[in-house]
Amino acid sequence: MAERVVPEGRRQRRRPTKQGTVLSERVIVETALRLVAQHGAEALSVRRLGAALGSDPSALYRYFRNTDDLLLALADEMVGRAQAGWRATGEWRADLREIALRIHAAYLANPQVAALAAHRTTGRAHETRAVEAILGVLRRAGFPDAEAVRIYHAFVDQALAFAALDAAALALPEPAREADEQVWHAAYGKLSPDTHPNVAATYPLLAADMRDSGHPFALELMLDAVGARLAARLAALGEG
Repeated sequence: MAERVVPEGRRQRRRPTKQGTVLSERVIVETALRLVAQHGAEALSVRRLGAALGSDPSALYRYFRNTDDLLLALADEMVGRAQAGWRATGEWRADLREIALRIHAAYLANPQVAALAAHRTTGRAHETRAVEAILGVLRRAGFPDAEAVRIYHAFVDQALAFAALDAAALALPEPAREADEQVWHAAYGKLSPDTHPNVAATYPLLAADMRDSGHPFALELMLDAVGARLAARLAALGEG
């Protein structure tokens, strides 16, 4: 795609495409999400999008500068889906937990897109609203700005890292995913306590636990750490 996007107010084409679709950013993003979910990253091309929309590929230039611009729109849509319906309760731990679990769930619902977009920074409406919300939770809890920013950074990176990791595993072809899961039995279950005493001692627990995502427990560990820092700060203020 060449960089010649048309500002929203100047987009005049409202005639339906050959398939009866009136183009808009929303329609293009939803179609791109569907194509990537069905066919993977290679589906994110002007040609394939144009075919799916029943439109000349050049019409997409009016909405997105290039395919990376479209990818950023997909990334922002994922952030928006994670936020949909969320409302702050005023209890910082519950609010951060809910945000992190929503991020994880939204990306696992769209694993192919997550693999492409979880690491991107969009600067768009959904993302900026999420940044504002998380920083608001932390500042209202009592963290000074510098501390709130550092916790925000660690919190978001952990949530997105687990979302991307688990989504990538989910996006594997079924035979590959099953083979990975069987490694814990086929390889680790046969290790000798003479050479791997710690694995042998914990193997049943290890094999069972590795079936599921580590995200919920890692999230609680992070929230415990955040809570400890907050308690220490409030105690120090009380002593002062």
